[in-house]
Amino acid sequence: MQKKLIPDIDYRVPSACGVTGIMNQKGELFSGDAIYASICNMLERGSGLGSGFVAYGIYPELKDYWCFHIMYQDDRAKENTEDYLKKNFGVKHSEPIPTRRVKSLKFIPLLWRYFLEIEKEVGSAEDYIIKVVMDINKEIEGAFVFSSGKNMGIFKGVGNPDEIGEFFRVPEYKGYIWVSHNRFPTNSVGWWGGAHPFGILDWSVVHNGEISSYGVNKRYLENFGYFCTLSTDTEVITYLFDLLVRRHKIPFETVGNILSAPFWSQIERIEDKEERELLKTLRMVYGPALVNGPFSVIVANSSCMVGLNDRIKLRPLVAATKGDFLYISSEEAAIKIVSPQLDKVWMPRAGEPTIGKLM
Repeated sequence: MQKKLIPDIDYRVPSACGVTGIMNQKGELFSGDAIYASICNMLERGSGLGSGFVAYGIYPELKDYWCFHIMYQDDRAKENTEDYLKKNFGVKHSEPIPTRRVKSLKFIPLLWRYFLEIEKEVGSAEDYIIKVVMDINKEIEGAFVFSSGKNMGIFKGVGNPDEIGEFFRVPEYKGYIWVSHNRFPTNSVGWWGGAHPFGILDWSVVHNGEISSYGVNKRYLENFGYFCTLSTDTEVITYLFDLLVRRHKIPFETVGNILSAPFWSQIERIEDKEERELLKTLRMVYGPALVNGPFSVIVANSSCMVGLNDRIKLRPLVAATKGDFLYISSEEAAIKIVSPQLDKVWMPRAGEPTIGKLM
């Protein structure tokens, strides 16, 4: 008798989402065709409930202005948000985000981009931008800022990556860092604002896995003025990187020992006293910033791209180099479809960041 297939057993993808990133470490621009091909080589890792792209260096003529990508549920949300922006910025340029019609995409929000200049004394421009983003996302119904850096932009939505890439005309842009995501949501809703990448300032994050420490991380971040409003666990990782790297000036190598901290039993076995005491101190001071659960993430800003696994590597991540290019992805195949002959390929160790920086 033929065996009856049980979908959750026979077809479930246990390693879930696909993530991929490409960086030219000399800052040379290259087409979005490469990232599009890479993420579309992992279509089976998604469920059609979200995907997206982020690119750095795509607005060179407006590189000195803060660029907000905003999605609106209706015209009223757009009107209220634009009134707010005019009160707080000089609006140098605004327009609908260019898109192409894709028949399979439904329930598309209004998508606009704004190039903004801070025209008053605010102290830290970065902290001011974060406050504005939090205010819009919390207080203006139906409005969500999903990108807020300079000379970069996030493009995301509900759909497969081939559909979202075509919709946002990704191959028409040129950037020096590209990161992409194909979503397989397991414990949060699939909606346009909840697709990856997540961003704040010039930070962007794509994530494969689940954050079981989300509640603790969320409450910890609220003490520093970060509020999670997008109904998915990945949002906390974006804000943690901004807090630890930008505000607390902690290097990426050390941030890996906070977000993906070793177990106490591992720390106790470290022979070097100075290293052992440092890891103990980090765990005590930054305990609520520990990201628990299975995850692999690619994080980028205007000068870096970083890959990081959880502390026992429950999600796949592979890295490679070719000349001036650094590649990080869920699968080696997603790298080799772009660059078949690689100089070096390796599997990053659990909790050990892979870091690419502009030369």
